[in-house]
Amino acid sequence: MTKHDFLLGAALPTLANLHQLYARGALLPSRCIELVLARILAVDRPEVWISRIDGEQLLQQARRLDRLLQQEGVAVLARMPLFGVPFAIKDNIDALGLPTTAGCPAFAFEPTRSATVVEKLQAAGALLIGKTNLDQFATGLVGTRSPYGAVRNAIDPAYVSGGSSSGSAVAVALGLVGFALGTDTAGSGRVPAGLNGIVGLKPTRGLLSTRGVFPACRTLDCVSIFARTVADAWQVTNVAAGYDAEDSYSRLVTMTGVRQRGYRIAIPAKLEFFGDAAAEQAFAATLERLRAQGNCQFGSVDYTPFAQAAALLYQGPWVAERLAAVGDFFAARRDDMNPVVAGIIGQGEQYSAVDAFNGAYRLAELRRQAEAELAGYDFLLVPTTPTMPTLADLEREPVLANSKLGYYTNFVNFFDMAALSIPMLPRSDGLPAGITLVGACGTDLLLASAAQDLQAMLEGEVATPSAAIALAPLPFNEPTVQLAVVGAHLQGQPLNWQLTERGARKMETTRTAPRYRLYALAGTMPAKPGLQRCKPGVDGVAIEIEIWELPLRRFGELVAEVPAPLAIGSLEVADGRWVKGFVCESFALDDAQDISDHGGWRSYLAQRST
Repeated sequence: MTKHDFLLGAALPTLANLHQLYARGALLPSRCIELVLARILAVDRPEVWISRIDGEQLLQQARRLDRLLQQEGVAVLARMPLFGVPFAIKDNIDALGLPTTAGCPAFAFEPTRSATVVEKLQAAGALLIGKTNLDQFATGLVGTRSPYGAVRNAIDPAYVSGGSSSGSAVAVALGLVGFALGTDTAGSGRVPAGLNGIVGLKPTRGLLSTRGVFPACRTLDCVSIFARTVADAWQVTNVAAGYDAEDSYSRLVTMTGVRQRGYRIAIPAKLEFFGDAAAEQAFAATLERLRAQGNCQFGSVDYTPFAQAAALLYQGPWVAERLAAVGDFFAARRDDMNPVVAGIIGQGEQYSAVDAFNGAYRLAELRRQAEAELAGYDFLLVPTTPTMPTLADLEREPVLANSKLGYYTNFVNFFDMAALSIPMLPRSDGLPAGITLVGACGTDLLLASAAQDLQAMLEGEVATPSAAIALAPLPFNEPTVQLAVVGAHLQGQPLNWQLTERGARKMETTRTAPRYRLYALAGTMPAKPGLQRCKPGVDGVAIEIEIWELPLRRFGELVAEVPAPLAIGSLEVADGRWVKGFVCESFALDDAQDISDHGGWRSYLAQRST
């Protein structure tokens, strides 16, 4: 996107493009805010918002960023990764200076502090525009259960926007903000993304703090992220994620590594679209395009345990958790609530503690069955929604239409999984549709990387491991070990996947102390070198190495795969450090070629290829 595209009133650019405008001096944050406010007026979708920051106050915040940009130059963009990016939050998330309504005016209160995630985003330079509409008390997947008005679809206003994070998704889809926060209990961070043609990232539970978020089901809730691209959503995740001691459900999440050898994808053996032929056609065409790329292996799984778990969310004792969240307000002010929402939450009075335990037992059984179905796969791929109802459909069947929208989403938080919705090939009627990647707890990085690759495939490009995502992992939340690699495990070499798929991250390229010799081993597949420390009196050289950081829990697996004559020992680095690394037993060097003068394996391979 060029400078002039945005200045002419187009949708807000992606985060990367917006920062390019700032870096070139083509735009200042204050001017960006002026254009955003003008676009909000021009688009004229008041039902998207519940409250907004005063325009002059917002411009004052932006002008402070103007001065930082003028003082620090592009360095401030690295220091503040969301510098000058306008964003919105769902109105069950606290922001100091704005009331929290949860979509119910009679419930509104003034928070004394912003939610942890909002504090983090603002500290990174993001500019809060306002709070968005939602299905009241985050109860619904339709986006219509609000006294502030039904949020209409961004593409075709005759259709539902999806909920409960309706306003946040539509604000992003209309280009009013760079990204937005929603919440997700049953699919609220994915359904609106699929129905509005954008990205919806639902993280592993506890990865993003929920302190300052009014709960729907506290044991299941996640803060979710809406963005126009996977890269944007992941950049926001990097800022917002992290353990929060003030949130009793926050946790240190260990991450799965990214794939380099193509993806192993599970598809439900029996798909359900509730008679929506256009949705069925779009999903079939999407699968056909992905299969044609040849970079994925597909298999079918029994969807029964997933569907049965999904039904428990509204047809089991977890409805009582919604009643627990609303507390005394429900008993005292039920008449002030949306009648459909009140009816759903009121069902919680029917369940006992015995029901809750029996529900938990049943859920554990279904989760074990689901885990068995997904064994050997990287993730499950499903339609984000099986159908796309109109607002008129909702008036006729408000509860049934809602339950259909959750068919592929309700089970995810029950099974402690991560999920990411991206646009798929459009429906034959021109409406948007989404596919969702669903992976185990801690697969957030894997899903983001895979989603970016799948989008490339759908656009007809050759998918490669997504470096932009893979090079921006979340900080380690577990013990690690440093490992020096010298040959086939170097970045870009044939065995590097043994590191990356275990979550290893490259720290640096450096050299050993000048006390080593490097040999090209005979008869190894793929070709490998052997590194040996010189005996006293033998001349050695400094050999190029890469140092990778690997989760300690995966280190033993890697060691078990190292074939003789290679082994894992200790290496001396040029700066005097000692780290674990690949070494070679002496017996294998008798018929090996000494390649030490090349200074490293890459140099040797380059010389040999010429």
